[in-house]
Amino acid sequence: MFIAILQSRDAPMTDGGRAEPEPPDDRGNRTVENAVMLGFFVVLVAAGIWLLGTMADVRKVQDCAAQGRRNCATIEVPDRAR
Repeated sequence: MFIAILQSRDAPMTDGGRAEPEPPDDRGNRTVENAVMLGFFVVLVAAGIWLLGTMADVRKVQDCAAQGRRNCATIEVPDRAR
């Protein structure tokens, strides 16, 4: 059965055993499609990393509040100029 599948995919033989030339592949569309998929994947990974960081920050604040503390919000202090 495997041999029959391979034989059905072979190019048809004409003129003394020479195969007809295959039409050129459309490589341009594949390159564009691959670039779009790569961009989508990068955006998806970046969104996942951002989401994990945000969830960690929320968890820290919730843990602080669950312990009964009052100043659980982060305080941004500017650096001192020396």
